Amino acid sequence: MNSVQLSSTTAAPKSLPSLTVAKFGGTSVADFEAMLRCAHIIKNDTRNRLIVVSASAGVTNYLVRLSQENISVNEQKDIIDNIRAIQFNITQHFSSDIEASLNTEINRLLDELTQHALTQSLQHSAKNSDAILAYGEQCSSRIFAQVLQSIDVAGEYFNVQQVMKTNSTYGKAIVDLNLLKSHCAQLLAPKLVNKVIVTQGFIGQDGEGNTTTLGRGGSDYSAALLTEALQGDNLSIWTDVVGIFTTDPRITDQARAIKEISFGEAAEMATFGAKILHPATLIPAMRCNIPVFVGSSKEPEKGGTQIKKKVDSTPTYRSIALRREQTLVTVKSPAMLHASGFLAKVFGVLAKYELSVDLVTTSEISVALTFDNPSGSTQSLITNTVVAELEQLCEVSVENGLSLVAVIGNGLTGAKGIGQNIFEAINDINIRMICHGASANNLCFLVAENDANFVVEKLHKTLFAKI
Repeated sequence: MNSVQLSSTTAAPKSLPSLTVAKFGGTSVADFEAMLRCAHIIKNDTRNRLIVVSASAGVTNYLVRLSQENISVNEQKDIIDNIRAIQFNITQHFSSDIEASLNTEINRLLDELTQHALTQSLQHSAKNSDAILAYGEQCSSRIFAQVLQSIDVAGEYFNVQQVMKTNSTYGKAIVDLNLLKSHCAQLLAPKLVNKVIVTQGFIGQDGEGNTTTLGRGGSDYSAALLTEALQGDNLSIWTDVVGIFTTDPRITDQARAIKEISFGEAAEMATFGAKILHPATLIPAMRCNIPVFVGSSKEPEKGGTQIKKKVDSTPTYRSIALRREQTLVTVKSPAMLHASGFLAKVFGVLAKYELSVDLVTTSEISVALTFDNPSGSTQSLITNTVVAELEQLCEVSVENGLSLVAVIGNGLTGAKGIGQNIFEAINDINIRMICHGASANNLCFLVAENDANFVVEKLHKTLFAKI
């Protein structure tokens, strides 16, 4: 690990009149044409000084496969060749000397990746998985800096691991915010005065120089943390959709883009399944009151959604979010009645297995708890081991195949007719659990997975018909 001497300065110098951090997702840097569109977005607004990129679309999926166990050497080679083809398909659009230089660098990175893959196949580890998963962003950021230069923008590659220092919780590393702030002030902020810096989302580095990743939504979160550390004025999230919608447009063509939304509403939407934005992204923005813009890199002229502290409109119904792959656990015991400490024991078991509870409803002798299964996971979070330990305390039932529907809005706990409007619209659907009252911004309930799309479509038609 290279040693960098830093002063005790913790505040980033405000050398620029305005600083926007722009993050581009995988589809925005998928190929040369996509990268070129993004480069022109940056060139057209000189406030864009720090660019955070994801891996090119498709690369992360290959890397996830490469990080798994029991991958043959032949499959490893095929995967790495496929990644090389994606990147070389972009570099072929440069002049021959630049193409050769970039290809040499990419080949060097892929040689490193090959060694990590071989090590992983011999001895699987979370540390090595993180090292493997980081190569997508390392490739795309180098290429994108060159795309900027090709249109006369002073783009320059920067390794975010110089500033994004984390603990060693591989797969879901926690960033040291104080170190991030001081490192940004010393190593990154001075470069932004004369350069447009291109760096990586999702990845960091622990105290021993090992690569770490920030987990799901890590690229957006990285961009938000960097904006906060640099005292930036705006964060722009560029993706493949025109902002945040009233619901998933893949479910109903009646969904429409929202012009502006509050931090609170956006956080509720992100928490309850709106995949356009990860909830962690909003934490730094809310801490420092940094406006966030979400728009489409394919159609930047169509605008997008502004997320900020205060908005002009606060409608009762703002959106409907859907989160699939939910598990409902019901624990039941007569010992709960007029007794104390029962729930503490139940949650003690859940804490032991690092299980995070989403929603809770209670009755006299039972408690219903929901859990969000990781997307694409083949195993439920609630294992037989967890159930067996809970059964030492109470009766346990586990239900899978459920989806969580969340109606997001404003003042839902104080408005009349909310329950009637929602549940009359879907009176022919079995509702497994309802959670209402803990937040004025949401009303949530569980339905069978097979009913989820119909429920969202019907509710959207009912609640947003007159808006």
